[in-house]
Amino acid sequence: MPSFNFDAVNHVATEAPAFGPLQKGMYEVMVVASDLKTTQAGTGEFIELTLQVVSGPHAGRRLWDRLNVSNPNKKAEDIARRQLQALCLACKVNTMQSTEQLHDIPVLAQVDFDRNDSSRNRIVNYATTSSAQVARPVESQPPPPSKPAARPWERK
Repeated sequence: MPSFNFDAVNHVATEAPAFGPLQKGMYEVMVVASDLKTTQAGTGEFIELTLQVVSGPHAGRRLWDRLNVSNPNKKAEDIARRQLQALCLACKVNTMQSTEQLHDIPVLAQVDFDRNDSSRNRIVNYATTSSAQVARPVESQPPPPSKPAARPWERK
């Protein structure tokens, strides 16, 4: 057994970081795990995705997305399939045979607060990292310029 000395009485602990929900915004993420599960009622299936933020101040944070790909509620199923389509296209996977095809590919995820529980996040949409600038959370984005730049013929 390895030897390791630690003094728990005299150790000065640093404050653990708070892990509340992420602010609304676009985050560069990648799928790090996925699973196809049966719904609790047993009437459908959902894809459970574990995503990890890969850049910015929240790098390493995890998010989850559940896509009801087979559900008696056709509206829920349509929303999930639309979301899955956006993720597949962002990953450049045109025909998916396995959810593992979506793993380890950086994409943008539009993150919002859960409608029923503001202490949780939900993913609203996916996009390719080249289709939009990797945005910071909405609150930290710089404000737009107050006046337009002078036209070339008006510059001195």
